[in-house]
Amino acid sequence: MFSALLIFAAGCVHYSPQPLAPEQTAAQLESRRLDDPGLEKFLEQNLGRELKNWPATNWDFSELTLVAFYFHPSLEVARAQWLVASAGIKTAGARPNPSISVTPGYDSQIPGNYSPWLVSATFDMPIETAGKRGKRLAEAEKISEAARWNFVSAVWQVRSGVRASLLDFQITGRRTALLEKQFAAQQEIGRRLQQRFDAGEISRPDLTLAQIALNQTQSDLSAARAQRAEAHSRLAEALGVREAALDGENLNFDFAPPVAGQLTSVGARNVALRSRADIFAALADYAATEADLQLQVAKQYPDLHLGPGYAWNSGNAGDNEWSLGLTLELPILDQNQGPIAEAEARRKLSAAKFIELQAQIIGQIDRAVAVVRVAQAQLQTGDDLL
Repeated sequence: MFSALLIFAAGCVHYSPQPLAPEQTAAQLESRRLDDPGLEKFLEQNLGRELKNWPATNWDFSELTLVAFYFHPSLEVARAQWLVASAGIKTAGARPNPSISVTPGYDSQIPGNYSPWLVSATFDMPIETAGKRGKRLAEAEKISEAARWNFVSAVWQVRSGVRASLLDFQITGRRTALLEKQFAAQQEIGRRLQQRFDAGEISRPDLTLAQIALNQTQSDLSAARAQRAEAHSRLAEALGVREAALDGENLNFDFAPPVAGQLTSVGARNVALRSRADIFAALADYAATEADLQLQVAKQYPDLHLGPGYAWNSGNAGDNEWSLGLTLELPILDQNQGPIAEAEARRKLSAAKFIELQAQIIGQIDRAVAVVRVAQAQLQTGDDLL
């Protein structure tokens, strides 16, 4: 018995406290910069080449995406959720432990017995029926698969956030530069019109119209500069760093125009509804609810409990007794109807969520294709006017 206790103690996991220090975590977030040595190694591993100029000052979309993969906290959350779900597989596969019950007794009226003590020991060895362990494992594996696809979806969302923020930053920068040129040109126009007005060559309304246009351009320029500053801040947030970390960095985006007719609503839907990570996650979640329903149905059948026992009489060896017990729960008052009904409802809910997700994806794709077509028409109109 003592040896068994030692083996049990050696196999136990010991608790190791890891308290959170808000000041320390905040300082780590504040210290994130694009010249981080760990970021350099991460970029070299994922780009497959050595970075010759480090720290870098020119960043393109693919490099900034890797920066976000390295720093963005939402990926750590999704990865931790995946690890939690994976750990659930080990929990689901655990087998119930046997137990022992020792019941000492005292009887001083046993004839011819020099010791009044009686010691009885009873073992309880549970045996699961109806394949419950396998069904638990199947459910846990599907939950882990759903968490893995949720992590992939989080990675794609981070990439999309970087792309949208970088694109917005570049567009607001171009708009600001154009308005600055326009403002300078209108200032020169206003100066010359003022000279002509002073010379009596034009009337006051002609000069006023130019001043109004100048004031409007100045207002548009101020708004564009504010939008650029906001886009700069959103880009830093999408990368998971402070805005100051982007100061002095040259951020580039390739504005390669899409090929006309390349994107179709039907083709995009076919690809998305077969290969999007959130579709796979929803399918895995539905499979997990089905496995849970199978498990709850299996729980209608009670488990067996073998209970061999031994009673030791220290006075007379001939009085020692062996016994073999069998315990079986009688499913008379409850046949697990409540959990089965809940599992069926969760399966219906998961199916409804999957259909809702498909409808959202179809709507998003149709809307995106329409926006692209309108933008292409606007671009063609702009080229014609130019």
